[in-house]
Amino acid sequence: MAVYTDITDAELDAFLADFDLGKPLAFKGIAEGVENSNFLLETETGRYILTVYERRMREEELPYFLDLMRWLADHDYPSAAPVADRQGRTLKHVRGKPAAIVAFLPGLSVRRPEAKHCRQAGQGLARLHLAAQGYPGRRVNALGQPAWTPMFEGLTGAAEDLKPGLTATISDDLAHLAKAWPDDLPNGTIHADLFPDNVFFKGDQFAAAIDFYFACDDALAYDLAICLNAWCFEADGAFNVTAGRALVSGYEHVRPLSAKERLALPVLAWGAAMRFFLTRLNDWGSTPEGALVKPKDPLEYERKLAVHRAAALGGQGLILFGDEA
Repeated sequence: MAVYTDITDAELDAFLADFDLGKPLAFKGIAEGVENSNFLLETETGRYILTVYERRMREEELPYFLDLMRWLADHDYPSAAPVADRQGRTLKHVRGKPAAIVAFLPGLSVRRPEAKHCRQAGQGLARLHLAAQGYPGRRVNALGQPAWTPMFEGLTGAAEDLKPGLTATISDDLAHLAKAWPDDLPNGTIHADLFPDNVFFKGDQFAAAIDFYFACDDALAYDLAICLNAWCFEADGAFNVTAGRALVSGYEHVRPLSAKERLALPVLAWGAAMRFFLTRLNDWGSTPEGALVKPKDPLEYERKLAVHRAAALGGQGLILFGDEA
């Protein structure tokens, strides 16, 4: 989440005139994340999130995301349901940009996840995969493995500026991933961005998932691999085996992995680290001036890539299965 587009009081009043939400009582930008402009909105009828879609978002894809959020909410999964106007429309416009209102979900994200949070996150992810079964929408993962090499071709200079010699290292990684990437794993609708700031807890219990704007069709285990990178590394770049095992164990408590998925998980985690390294590298020098957002450091994921590289080339991979400590 972030704020790129400011909205005046008059523009907000005009936008809300199509809804039965009452008058606005409070309106505040949320300066987190990197993709869209988000605002906490309080009206006479409750609290909501207003999102103005920016940057990578293609308007023709937005119904997929909004319909998915509605589908999940209707299938007993705790996600923010979109709010329709009096004409039944959830996708609107403000300042010439697409926008939507979704329900506010209570709960808190954790900044330093512990193993207990990782286990809950794993369960929440598996519940999402099951709840999304039958969703009729389809969306190709535009940031999946086939896109990584073409994406990096335009970022080699940025990689060298970031760290001399990095271009050759990343190129080697991409070659290894292309050869090892599995194509026969169970597929379905995935979140593709379930970082700790996109998960809410009540106490130590999973309460909700938010920010579905990277959701797509891909291998379900790849979604779990994204979470391994997002939840289970220490600040110094070391992989926390206890947290990783807790995450996987929590997931398997709800949806057991197949033998092929278990075998593929280390390379999927390596690839997931590559995906976020590349998009962070792309964003590093392209944040619009005046935006209330700080781009995320690509070196964080360069360090994670180094862990996966060493584990994979050492013939072992991450140690993800076994008794939790």
